[in-house]
Amino acid sequence: MATAATLSLKPPVSFFYGGNQRDGGRRVTVARVSRGEKFHESIVRLSASTVLFLGLSSLRVCSPASARLLPPPIVATENEISTETVAGEENHEVEDEKLEADFEAYKAKVYSLSVPLKLVALRGSVPPSWIKEFMSSQGKRVRLKTRFLANLEEIFFDLSKPSKKGKKGSASTAAADMISIGDSWLSYAIKEKLIEPMKGIEDQDWYKGLSDRWKVYLRRNYAGEKAPDGEMWAVPYRWGTIVIAYKKSKFQNYKLAPIEDWDDLWRPELAGRIAMVNCPREVIGAVLKYMGASYNTTDLDSQVAGGRIAVENNLASLMKQIRLFDSNNYLKAFNVGDVWVTVGWSSDIIPVAKRMSNVTVIVPKSGATLWADLWAIPAVSDSGKEAEKIGGRVRGPSPIIHQWIEFCLQPTRSLPFTREVIPGASPSALEGTLVKEPKEAKKDRSKLDTNLISGVPPPEILSKCEFLEPLPEATLLEYHLLVDTVKKQSQRPSLVEKLQDIVSIRVPGFRKKLDSEMKKNI
Repeated sequence: MATAATLSLKPPVSFFYGGNQRDGGRRVTVARVSRGEKFHESIVRLSASTVLFLGLSSLRVCSPASARLLPPPIVATENEISTETVAGEENHEVEDEKLEADFEAYKAKVYSLSVPLKLVALRGSVPPSWIKEFMSSQGKRVRLKTRFLANLEEIFFDLSKPSKKGKKGSASTAAADMISIGDSWLSYAIKEKLIEPMKGIEDQDWYKGLSDRWKVYLRRNYAGEKAPDGEMWAVPYRWGTIVIAYKKSKFQNYKLAPIEDWDDLWRPELAGRIAMVNCPREVIGAVLKYMGASYNTTDLDSQVAGGRIAVENNLASLMKQIRLFDSNNYLKAFNVGDVWVTVGWSSDIIPVAKRMSNVTVIVPKSGATLWADLWAIPAVSDSGKEAEKIGGRVRGPSPIIHQWIEFCLQPTRSLPFTREVIPGASPSALEGTLVKEPKEAKKDRSKLDTNLISGVPPPEILSKCEFLEPLPEATLLEYHLLVDTVKKQSQRPSLVEKLQDIVSIRVPGFRKKLDSEMKKNI
């Protein structure tokens, strides 16, 4: 009678760790058979190994614990499974040469264990070379799916919008393993429970290598406030600054001094020649830096010289200088020549400045705001059924998210930034040394007139730059009300403007002639 075969589906430790010899006491045992039952033994072994392999591919992907490990690149062959896993064979020779030849041929077959990784990212923020290099480093083990959206607002909207009929689908942002999120959205995303904290990261190499400045900024409590003992909610992969760009040719033609700092925006000759992003914290922040205060001022009366009244007066003066506050069209006005100066994010301005001629881009000497693009994990329901409805993330994100983060933070990943393929800088450049590119590469690239060094402000300016930290709701409300109040006041026509309007109604062509004379006098 044939000897019975027994099978245990618990995998050996060596399988998970690519040959690591730590023994977890987990073995696959196949009882030996008599010489007369060799063919039956072969079938049993093949069946057991096949079941083991298929079972492990499922366990490896779905195991919650695997999300906290750094699994090795897996293109597994049966040769990688230790021979000690077959009980009773250590000290015995295979009796039948044909059977051993068949078994060795079976073990030599290659099986690719594919692990999915879904990314939803801001278009233009991830260097194309990253995708190719990551896939190349992982071989066939990764099924990488990427989806790029036009702006961070679109990603955030897709993440927060309610599901339709209880389902969002596998293409939804909420079904992704990681998404791009701007640091200015981080607090709100945490409070609204749109993302989840990154657990068990202290032992990850990428976390150990992350600078303290990033850790302090990104550790938050569940209210989205900075907290030293809070959770880590996101990881940076790119950052930049607010910059000022101006048309050097116009400044030279009219013999104007170059722009170097925030106070230059208040120069009378630039009135009506400036466009700026429509962001209350950036607008108020420019005034605060002009007054020698911090972007993250929480009390205007106690922390700023002259208090709220002085801030309001300087803001009113700046409003008269700005022709356009518009985050969507401020660069269009600059490009067509309606304005000579523009203030905005480096990720927007630098690509446009490169396409134009005679444009200078600077980070103000007294410092500017810093922005960052982050990787975050979308929050999903704890319920398996609910999670299944939004694309299959039943047991957490992909187990290789830490490998993706580790890859993005490697020093060599900064080359697309230093080569100016993508505007911005690597997170390591915030407090570390820059990776220098070959001189030959610099010769082949057009030079942009800027004080940025490979996308990074000079050290003496960078030390004065600040991230926009979470502010109390009362302070944010005060900022918004202040901007709205001053805007309404600045929109009221003066007595001279009223007289001009009256005359233009009665005298045809008066307004056109007046505008022409004003341009001549600039």
